[in-house]
Amino acid sequence: MVAGQDVTIEDVFRAARGRPAQQAVTFDAAAVPIGSGVTVIERVGDGTHVELRLRGVGANRTFGAHVHQKPCAGEPSDSGSHYQNAHDPQQPSTNPAYANPLNEVWLDIRTDGHGDGGAAATQAWRFRPGQARSVVIHEHATHTGAGTAGTAGARLACVNVPFA
Repeated sequence: MVAGQDVTIEDVFRAARGRPAQQAVTFDAAAVPIGSGVTVIERVGDGTHVELRLRGVGANRTFGAHVHQKPCAGEPSDSGSHYQNAHDPQQPSTNPAYANPLNEVWLDIRTDGHGDGGAAATQAWRFRPGQARSVVIHEHATHTGAGTAGTAGARLACVNVPFA
């Protein structure tokens, strides 16, 4: 991957409280506690590499995580749909031809006994400017079957990221 503009966000989750979001917000403090940590790293070049690290969240569990189109705000739905390299005209997208880890950025994480874990995804493509704005943490691993592809349950937390 040819070097390009890199982005690193490191923060702790705060309560959303229905207002415009901080850098990182939790909508479910039992699963993603206030004060737990998050790091998102984007490396760009000919393609895109995204890393997600969580610290002190729910222990021994799997979270789904994806890049979303809009920034985090006061409500879980404010971050919009998943970013897709090839946009599915039918939204929300559950068609495996579009909702898949090659066309989206999937960062599902399995945490350890301390609630720490990480995931990474590398894509051959780059984000379109201004169309990828956040990473959303979901309640379970991402489904892949027809009619449910790309779904991962409730939106538990969100991190604003100025993707390049």
